[in-house]
Amino acid sequence: MSKKKKCTPEIQVGRLNKAEQFLRAAEIISESIEDSQLADAYITLCVHAGIAASDSICCSRLGEHSVGSDHRSAVAFLAQIDEVSSIHLKALLDMKGHSGYSEHPATPEVRISAGISAAELVKYAKLA
Repeated sequence: MSKKKKCTPEIQVGRLNKAEQFLRAAEIISESIEDSQLADAYITLCVHAGIAASDSICCSRLGEHSVGSDHRSAVAFLAQIDEVSSIHLKALLDMKGHSGYSEHPATPEVRISAGISAAELVKYAKLA
């Protein structure tokens, strides 16, 4: 069973601010590097942007967000609000292990997908 945390307006805004910070840092990396350099760091920042954006969305729409080390429960929680957003979050979470712990670099296609998913989640969080 997933754990949930009640949200205050400060938590919702704070998670949105974190999402924007992580996404902006990823964009700075993307603008200043070759495709093969720092790709895994870029993806990791996109993952964190997506998680924070998802928390903000859930706070705004449901008044609570999923907490704990198993971010997968957050996918189901987010799906209650928006199926497309939950697909973006799942895609990012699927990239998390590889980008953070694998010895193999991420492919350009995975990097592009991470950027799209993170940007979509942050965009939706701003509207929520």
